[in-house]
Amino acid sequence: MRVLRGRAETRNDDRQVTAAMLTETANSGEAAVRVWTPHRQIAFGRRDTRAEKYDVAKSVARSCDFEPLERSVGGRAVAYTGTTVAFATTVPLEDMRTGMEERYAETTETLQRAFWRLGVPAQRGEPSRSFCPGDYSLQWKGKIAGIAQRVRTGAALVSGVVVVDDHEEIAAVLDPIYAALDVPFNPDSVGSVAKAGGDGDPKVVAETIEAMLVDDADAMVEHVGDRDT
Repeated sequence: MRVLRGRAETRNDDRQVTAAMLTETANSGEAAVRVWTPHRQIAFGRRDTRAEKYDVAKSVARSCDFEPLERSVGGRAVAYTGTTVAFATTVPLEDMRTGMEERYAETTETLQRAFWRLGVPAQRGEPSRSFCPGDYSLQWKGKIAGIAQRVRTGAALVSGVVVVDDHEEIAAVLDPIYAALDVPFNPDSVGSVAKAGGDGDPKVVAETIEAMLVDDADAMVEHVGDRDT
């Protein structure tokens, strides 16, 4: 298993690192894991881009010092403050039509165990009117994590976001953004590892999640800064 650490110098290069994971897994048949803290940004989903006031939402993001970007997986807008943790796993596939629910369930359970190690008794589900609502989320005193999936011929990408210690800032910026997108949102629904009483050090959170995702696999570590992006 390949384990990628760190982030690229620019936002676009950083996104390409994760995109390349999927292609490389499809070509080589080798699984990969990446857990890191992305650049400060608002990642809008495809549905967001079709909203009448999408330009207003992007302007709000910029005024709050968040660079607006568009992503190919996931649902609604997600905020990354610089301490927010993201994770991505890629696995080889023989048949892209099968296994989606199993991958969601396995990743959700693995992430849940990581939270338990961090001192957070997170449970599957999410509060009403939470950010980027979906069927596979984890909550405790608010939504802490959400999971998305992308499938292509030969490989699947399961990825997600974990709110570590920045629930107040995320709630504050997403409130006007979701209002512009005409999407229901309750700022109080945003949780975090720290808010739930767990270890709110982003490095510790990332290391714990990585360890749980890698498990006992034979890992080959690569540093993103050493790669061509």
